[in-house]
This record gives sequence, C-alpha cells and structure tokens, in this order.
Amino acid sequence: MKPTLYHRSYRLGSAELTLGERTLVMGILNVTPDSFSDGGRYNRVDLALKHARQMVEDGADLIDIGGESTRPGHEPVDEQEELERVIPVIEALHREMPQVPLSVDTYKAGVAREALQAGAHIINDVWGFKADGQMAQVAAEFGCPVILMHNRHDRNYRELLQDVAADLRECVQLARNAGISDDNIILDPGIGFAKDYTENLRVMQALDELIRLGYPMLLGTSRKKFIRTALDLPVDEVVLGTAATVALGIAQGCQIVRVHDVKEIKRTVQMCDAIVYA
Repeated sequence: MKPTLYHRSYRLGSAELTLGERTLVMGILNVTPDSFSDGGRYNRVDLALKHARQMVEDGADLIDIGGESTRPGHEPVDEQEELERVIPVIEALHREMPQVPLSVDTYKAGVAREALQAGAHIINDVWGFKADGQMAQVAAEFGCPVILMHNRHDRNYRELLQDVAADLRECVQLARNAGISDDNIILDPGIGFAKDYTENLRVMQALDELIRLGYPMLLGTSRKKFIRTALDLPVDEVVLGTAATVALGIAQGCQIVRVHDVKEIKRTVQMCDAIVYA
C-alpha cells in the first residue's frame, strides 16, 4: 500500500523547502554541553559551523539547532543561556548558508522569537506549544512552519495510540487557535519522549495511523535509547539501527527524518525514496 504523503512548498527567505517529492533529511546540531550523544562537541560557533557544513555536504536538507538538551534527567537551561548558545550559531549559519533552511529546537517563545529574527525559519517545539503559552503566537506572527512534537509529563495512557493522537490534536488546536495555517503544521510522534521501550515500538508500528491525522510527519529516532536497548549496543554503534527505523518510517509515510549521522542515513533515505516515490 502506498503511504499517505502531503505536498507542501515553503519559501523561507533565500531558502526553500518542498515536501512530497522526496524524504527530507534534517541534520541535528546540538550546541549544548550535555546532549546524550554529542554534548560538548559543537558548542563553539566555529565547531558548530564546521559540523553544519559537513552535514550539508553529506546531504542534509535543513539544520536543526538546539541549545538545551532534552535527554532524560537533563538540567533545564534558562532563556538567557539558551539564547547565548543558539543565536550566534544561527546568525553565522544564516550568513554563510542562506540557502539552507534552519529550525530552532526550543519550547521557549522568547528564544524562538530571537532565533527567527536572527535567521531561523522553522520552530521545532518538543512540547508542541504546551510548555509556553506565547509560543503559538510567535509562530503565527512570523508565519513560519512549526514542528509540534508529542510529549507529556506522565505515561498514564489509557490506550497508547488513541492518547498520542488526542495529544497531537490538542497541539494542532493550539496552533490553529493562534491563526497558524494547516499548511504550516508538521507533526512529530515524539519517539523517546514520555514512552517506554514497548510504547516506542508500538508507536513505530503505527506511524501511518498518526500520519492520517492530516499533517506531514517528522520522525526523530536517531541514536535513541529504544534502539540501543533493542541492539544492546552503545550510542556510537547504532547507526544501522537508526537506519532501520528511518526505513520503516518512510515506508509508512514520514516525510522528514531528524538524524545525527547524515551521510549514512542519506543513503538509506535515497534507497527508500527510490521505492516509495517511484
């Protein structure tokens, strides 16, 4: 069965982004000291720029810049510190690579606003507009695409898939209430967030059901704990496990994949696309 695919085209200043022709690869750029797999490696502007250049050369279609780790047990970062981490990197990337779409990985409206002013094009909110009541308004004001991820403070699910779908619908409603158009909404099932090993696998099995909510889906499984658990391998040895999840996601209709290992996953994506988009 052919997966459900959505067609969207975004003009983002000098950058462009098109969904529906092939799977897009989002490269992860963590400018943090404590992210679970690459903390401290790119938290200087020069190192971040070098890594971003390499990801684009390896096939990344867009870059996601994050200044606060969201790994389990992470220490929250205040707004000013997050700004000091991400804004210089966004400004530098925007100057050097204006043709490359940039997303800011934040749940704080103040950070999102300054990031968009500095050259970011997309808001990627791991709390789906539920953490900061001003976030949806900022996105509406800038008219930018938004990625709304499934997340919650507990795992008190009655029926996992129905509850995840209901939670995502709440995120969408927050966006629509603020005046954000459906065409600017992208969803993320939140693999690795508020879900245990079995629940992550169950959501992976049913991505196509969530895609039928009516919005393009971004899949972020790269190096996640459920892969490390399934393979019983450390974080730096699970690129093939990540590739398997990406292939499964594309086969079900995921249209953006968010990854650390761009070069290797790009090849997986190209092979999947040869089949899915044939």
